[in-house]
Amino acid sequence: MSGAAEPARYGAVAQALHWLVALLVVAAFCIGFYMVDLTLSPTRLKLFSYHKWIGVTVFALALLRIAWRVYRPPPPLPASVPAWQQRASAISHRVLMLLILAVPLSGWLMSSAKGFQTVYFGVLPIPDLLGKNPDLGQQLESLHWALNKLLLGVVTVHVAAALKHHYVDRDGVLLRMLPRLPSRKSP
Repeated sequence: MSGAAEPARYGAVAQALHWLVALLVVAAFCIGFYMVDLTLSPTRLKLFSYHKWIGVTVFALALLRIAWRVYRPPPPLPASVPAWQQRASAISHRVLMLLILAVPLSGWLMSSAKGFQTVYFGVLPIPDLLGKNPDLGQQLESLHWALNKLLLGVVTVHVAAALKHHYVDRDGVLLRMLPRLPSRKSP
């Protein structure tokens, strides 16, 4: 961005929520992909608990993000971004938020149907949303897996678009979601 005005930025709360959810989603993916192939063991059960705790946290933070977005709408994209990209951005952000809610919710439903209550951090029991139903639990497991793959795809496109805006378009779109760095003084 040489000579152009800096685009409006997200505030510190929106940035913190974005990056915290992003970090937790990556952690949940890594734990989830690793744990599913483990044989039944204390390690596998511990990883399932961690995965579920992260899911509950992501779900709660997603609700907070939505509330914050209503309270503080996101800054507009730079005028240089074509209208079709602005529409695609709006749609992809809605899909991301929907999936960030749907993935943990599907996991919660699956755990409930399989008869495994989530106890948040081993202390706070989260109420089951469904009664035990192994057949439904299997269907919800398939749904949870499919939603995760879809989320991974949408996140990949989101990251690719952000990097394209930063390295190809150089329009400051990515910088809107990064903390402001102190400017360097030249000697």
